[in-house]
Amino acid sequence: MKIRHLAIAASCSAMALVGCSREPDFEPPPRATDTIDIEPRSSLVAVPVTADLTALETQMSKEIPRTLWTIDRKDQTCAASKKVKVAFVKLKTPTIKCDIVGTVTRGRVTIDGRGRDIILTMPIHAEIKAQDIAGILKQETATGDARVRVVARLSIDSQWNPQGKVDIQYDWTDEPHVDFLGQRIEFTSDADAKLKPVIARLERNLPQELAKLGLREDIERLWGEAFTSLQLNETNPPVWMRIVPEQLYYGGYTLRGKRMELRLGMKAVTETFVGKRQPDPKRKPLPPLAKLEEQPGKMQFFIPVIADYKQLEPVVAKALIKRSARPFEVPGIGPVNARFGQVVAYGTTGNRIALGLTFTAARADEKFGDATGQVWLTALPVNEPGSRKVSFSNLEITGDTDRDTTDFLLQIANSPGFSQTIATALTQNFEEDYDELMAKIANAIDTKREGDVVIRAQIDEVKTGRLKAAGQGLYLPVWGTGTASVILAPR
Repeated sequence: MKIRHLAIAASCSAMALVGCSREPDFEPPPRATDTIDIEPRSSLVAVPVTADLTALETQMSKEIPRTLWTIDRKDQTCAASKKVKVAFVKLKTPTIKCDIVGTVTRGRVTIDGRGRDIILTMPIHAEIKAQDIAGILKQETATGDARVRVVARLSIDSQWNPQGKVDIQYDWTDEPHVDFLGQRIEFTSDADAKLKPVIARLERNLPQELAKLGLREDIERLWGEAFTSLQLNETNPPVWMRIVPEQLYYGGYTLRGKRMELRLGMKAVTETFVGKRQPDPKRKPLPPLAKLEEQPGKMQFFIPVIADYKQLEPVVAKALIKRSARPFEVPGIGPVNARFGQVVAYGTTGNRIALGLTFTAARADEKFGDATGQVWLTALPVNEPGSRKVSFSNLEITGDTDRDTTDFLLQIANSPGFSQTIATALTQNFEEDYDELMAKIANAIDTKREGDVVIRAQIDEVKTGRLKAAGQGLYLPVWGTGTASVILAPR
């Protein structure tokens, strides 16, 4: 601890031991004007984009007509002639002619999602009639049922446009046929011939319908809305975190029923500002797709716990007043009583804090009269990393008093426990501010809507850095890691 030059007031106490002399007017420590500069942090935020396949189901139902095809063919061979052996005699059965008419309809088109597969299912019912059969029977009716199963898998191209690879299968669960004169007459080949163009149409249209889900538009809208600022603390002091997206990564998709979720990760820089809200960052065009290589969702926060000097002044004054209830033990003088008045606090050069303390003091034995003046304490506030306990290093004390020979007030300021009283008061203040701010921030970022995006975040772990006294305030840097997601709100 070092005592610097003491400027003495013009008048001297009558109790002084020696005469006084005029010294130059005392100048308080210079005020610092530097601001709190906070290094940006990079995070990989989870950005799930969801799509509802109900619209796709509805659209495919519109695209596929209820009646898939009709059949109307005259004089068809219903059963070809064949040789049969009856009592050692080979006979030839006649060729059976008939007219074939029929209708094949579809049932309800349904879409379901499982894992990565979009599964479209469409039941088919065939009702085929063989009329004027060989001039013998008027009509026979055959019915059949089939199930068409379409399996589509998505891919996303470099410009975020969805594409689909389609695999279509169908199986007759009951092939359309009739039994006539001991022969089975099947109409499956007729139905298959008509079903092929329907299948081809599905293969053409389904990828186009997938593109109508609007995934690219949603991704682009989310990307643009993510250029925003999130308020971490409203007052004392206002703290803002600005999000600046840099890249968007794609890591595949999953399907559950009609809900499809794209797994995206957004690399973003988070900038923290103390004071008023900064303008939103300038939006950039959606970048080309990049492959997601790591688990998204991790976010790094910077949370400055700042004590405004004006708010610190009554904290220090209250602590000194409380401490003045008992005498200070001053080496070489003995117990001294002190009464404290105004406290002035601000940041000074060299990342130091300046505290101006106005007080009156006298020896407890009243051997001498009162000494009144202002003592300036400048020091480097320090703490151990991970701790919010404040102490001082490189303490320097100067002052302006009405005693010219004893440096009485300066001796009190240098006495054991004086600076510790101030350090303890600041420590308590930081503990309270820290707990309060962390609670506010946790509440602020739990769920926050900015424009069309909903930001959800949770702080999982924090660590504190070293104290710094800047012109803007005395602050404790706090770094946090947690999980975060940016979700597109429904239109």
